[in-house]
Amino acid sequence: MELLSDIIGKFIGGGFIALIIVFQQEIRKFLLMLGSTNFTSKKGFLKSLNLLNTELIEITNVDAILEACNEMSETKTGALIVLKRNNSLDFVKDTGDFMNIEVNRPILKSIFYKNSPLHDGAIIIEDNKIVATRVILPVSKEAHIPLRFGLRHRAGIGITDRTDALALVVSEETGEISYIKDSEFVLYKNMEDLNLKLRKDLAV
Repeated sequence: MELLSDIIGKFIGGGFIALIIVFQQEIRKFLLMLGSTNFTSKKGFLKSLNLLNTELIEITNVDAILEACNEMSETKTGALIVLKRNNSLDFVKDTGDFMNIEVNRPILKSIFYKNSPLHDGAIIIEDNKIVATRVILPVSKEAHIPLRFGLRHRAGIGITDRTDALALVVSEETGEISYIKDSEFVLYKNMEDLNLKLRKDLAV
């Protein structure tokens, strides 16, 4: 029995070491994840460990969002898009109309079309779904915001000040696209640079 116990013990020990060798990349990712500030994000956690097929996770269609923003910029169509990250946005979703629409360029443009009944207010996107339209956001009253920025920009600053959400604003006056994070305007060089920044912040 002692011999058998010794053999089994060595076998288990060897198997444990073999598992570590085989799954060293996954273990390394897990340890890195423990020290990451995005650990609380369930989606990011599962994606990083590759435990789920990424096709089962609805990844935000950043390309469609920015293409719509770019086209609305050319026509000076005002828009306010809020992208949820970790913090709940239920407290503002309740002010608008609940939706469950997959994100795509034509839908975004039709929502903000000036004669659309849904164009007033903000929309909220969670993962790859438009979950609310005509949302009323808290407006920032900070005095340091330049006067050239209107209520859309102040609302974008307000929601990103109270939550970790991201906001994209298309100015109706200038057509300029603003990216707001942590109540600050994020500078970017061009649409490709904005695409990269947005993907990084959304972890997609």
